[in-house]
Amino acid sequence: MNKIIDDIREKARQLLAEGKVDVVIGYEKGSLPLKATPCFVHSAQEVDSLIWDETCENNLAGYVAKTPGKKAIIAKGCDSRALVVLLQENQLVRDDLYIIGVPCQGVIDQKKIEAEIGEVLEASITDGKISVKGMEGDKEYLFAEVKDATCQTCRYPNPVISDLQVGESIQGTQEPATFADVAAIENMSDSERQDYFKQQMSKCIRCYACRNACPMCYCQECFVDCNSPRWLTGGVDRAENLLFQSGRVLHLAGRCVDCGACSRACPQGVDIRALNRKMTKDVYEMYNHEAGISEEGKPALNVYSANDPEEQFLVKE
Repeated sequence: MNKIIDDIREKARQLLAEGKVDVVIGYEKGSLPLKATPCFVHSAQEVDSLIWDETCENNLAGYVAKTPGKKAIIAKGCDSRALVVLLQENQLVRDDLYIIGVPCQGVIDQKKIEAEIGEVLEASITDGKISVKGMEGDKEYLFAEVKDATCQTCRYPNPVISDLQVGESIQGTQEPATFADVAAIENMSDSERQDYFKQQMSKCIRCYACRNACPMCYCQECFVDCNSPRWLTGGVDRAENLLFQSGRVLHLAGRCVDCGACSRACPQGVDIRALNRKMTKDVYEMYNHEAGISEEGKPALNVYSANDPEEQFLVKE
């Protein structure tokens, strides 16, 4: 891991010193245990703040379009997929972007740790082991035990696009995508599924942390903020929460890269990913499309084929 960090810092220092980029977007140690935070390095003297480990959970692609000038970005697999989608949607200029790709083993699900030992007070990571001191006790975990759910189903741990890759590629699965988590919800009865989402939406406080963390949510005005038409009231209501989350899912159809940023950002532990994964599964099965895996590919909703399935839209007599 230290070699990867050294290589990241060396390349960042070179790019800034030679004036090839104005800023490097990466990660630095956060103020809380097990939390890295996005950082913006503007000079060669600042590059030693850059880090890389299992706490680098944010999807940095969402910061690129908002950062002026030429920039370099540290990109793991899901970040790089988000960059591809943003490039396909003409939100980024490729010549203004230098991508330092880093293969990713996954990130830590801190909520899983806190569910056992309470708020994390101190933590250290050594050789794949996470030693944690919490409000309700101390414990040591293997990384595999607290690996984020999105990382457990990730099929693209290596950057799909980069100008330089740091670190050795990780052997990813060659198996077709599976959606056991989605199937479990699909197999519920209608009433069970309704009760599940009622329970989830009851937790939502509509803070919009999920929207703000998502690299694909770049609209200057979100539909929920519109006054004409007015989609939602200013209060928190279970039905309106579901409308908001369903609206996001529809807007992310064929675009979501399943980075998990929305779920990790949620302070209430809402199962936001359940809806996203259902849409991802439908797009994959109906159109054989996965978001952001190829620069040459086109967004699923931007192409038409006479063979596109239409049975979802037929009215049954």
